[in-house]
Amino acid sequence: MKKLLIICAAAAMLLSACATSKPAKKEIGVQLYNLRELIGNPELYAKNHVEVLQALGEMGYTAAEAACYSDGKLYGVEPEQYKADLEAAGLKSLSTHIMRGLSPEEIENADFTEAMKWWDQAIDAHKRAGCKYIVCPGFGIPSTLAGLKVYCDYFNAIGQKCLENGMQFGYHNHSHEFGKLEGKVIYDFMLENTDPEKVFFEMDVYWAMMGHAAPVVYFKKYPGRFKMLHIKDYRELGQSGMVGFDAIFNNADVAGLENYIVEIEAFTNGDWRESLKMCADYIINAPFVKASYEK
Repeated sequence: MKKLLIICAAAAMLLSACATSKPAKKEIGVQLYNLRELIGNPELYAKNHVEVLQALGEMGYTAAEAACYSDGKLYGVEPEQYKADLEAAGLKSLSTHIMRGLSPEEIENADFTEAMKWWDQAIDAHKRAGCKYIVCPGFGIPSTLAGLKVYCDYFNAIGQKCLENGMQFGYHNHSHEFGKLEGKVIYDFMLENTDPEKVFFEMDVYWAMMGHAAPVVYFKKYPGRFKMLHIKDYRELGQSGMVGFDAIFNNADVAGLENYIVEIEAFTNGDWRESLKMCADYIINAPFVKASYEK
């Protein structure tokens, strides 16, 4: 009897813990490329970053995706300083957009030796900056599938190096990847020729729509590959009515979504504060976004 009571008590404690524990919320990330006219180069960053980052934190954003890297520095400052600048505004250094393309000779020879030296420095810098994700924002699509396969192999190599440093490597699309090359949809070819353990896809849902592709269809066709998303509309989120954000977030678990980044193509009134605040409010108040945390 005593043993039974102990077992029942332990079970009750376990059930209580399960009932009270909540899934960790995803970050409300913001792509700093939105603000390139204010902080898009080292000079502008030095002048405006305190005001801009503080405003983003006050709007409700919790993390940032960088878009200005060169020679071991982000926005012209040391990685640790960039991370500290974000944290001072209540933001996490979540991710970055960087790329080192391949020359025609490197593609022809499938030789990444020199390119990987560049990545050694870049990965080290972003590790020091606290980034969890490194994302390629795009590249010049080769004219043949053979050339595209070389890039897929290149991405696998970068992804392996990121994993070795505690980070993840991904690819961000525009609309042209949904066109065809030698009869094959470019985006599908990339998904099928990169290692899921080494390369994830940060689908830009707006550009997918512009490429006449349905994000949820891709989530179901390639489940788990979309650890990040760019949540974007032409202007403020939800204003155009053409991007089905409810369906996207309702299928977040199928996608494999870990975190997302808000981006905007244009500010309706030319006011970045107004527009980005509208986007933050949309995300914070959307019931389907909140529901995705529970899945």
